[in-house]
Amino acid sequence: MSFIVFDLEFNQPYNGKSADASEESLKCPFEIIQIGAVKLNDKLETVATLDRLVKPYIFPKLHPFIKEMTGITKNNLSSAKDFKEVFQEFVDLTDGKDTILCIWGTADMRELFRNAQFYNLNTSLIPRKYINLQYYMSKFLSCEKGTNIGLKSTVELLGIPHNNEFHNAYNDAYFTAEIFKRIYCDKIKYRIYNPNYPNNTGRVRKSKMILDSEGLIKQFEKMFNRKMSAEEIAIIKLAYMMGKTNQFQVDENNGVRS
Repeated sequence: MSFIVFDLEFNQPYNGKSADASEESLKCPFEIIQIGAVKLNDKLETVATLDRLVKPYIFPKLHPFIKEMTGITKNNLSSAKDFKEVFQEFVDLTDGKDTILCIWGTADMRELFRNAQFYNLNTSLIPRKYINLQYYMSKFLSCEKGTNIGLKSTVELLGIPHNNEFHNAYNDAYFTAEIFKRIYCDKIKYRIYNPNYPNNTGRVRKSKMILDSEGLIKQFEKMFNRKMSAEEIAIIKLAYMMGKTNQFQVDENNGVRS
């Protein structure tokens, strides 16, 4: 058995539309422009990696927001391989039915299948078993129903070294793999992905609340009238995340933990 921890970066049309795109291409509104993957064996040891840019075809013009967020440029993509080639490299990385895909949120699974279907590729080659690590991490931290903890917050919470190099498919896959290594236990079970399951559930998605860590630290520094050390900042952030789990709340009347 092996695990493929992967992440994707996408390009998209301006304002959800593209005058240059055909009606058929609009069926794939998020075009994959980077695939990053880390392969782990059954002992959670890294045995292979994949880091590929993908030349865009559906939306050849790079959206400014995507360029700013990922740091990917048009020149980077001009010499990249096309999706069919990179898809085959990704498939070659897997071990068929013995592979479990690991992701941070299910969007990457959906878009991997949707991009493959757009190019009429054999989606049966994509393993259906998957683990949504964002779901389990949010569950472990008792996050409010309907909200999920972010990748960066989790990396900081677990003390995984980083240089703020997020929104890069390979880096995010690496961080997700490191999280997986730290939290893996018998309670984490894989699910079977159904690419034909309706995407629109009719539910209204709640706005996601994230921690303004910079503002929080500034408030502490204001209260204590001094700069917080790196160790103090780490403790403050950890205390905040642990507080959200409610595991240290006690009944105010008898001191019994709730």
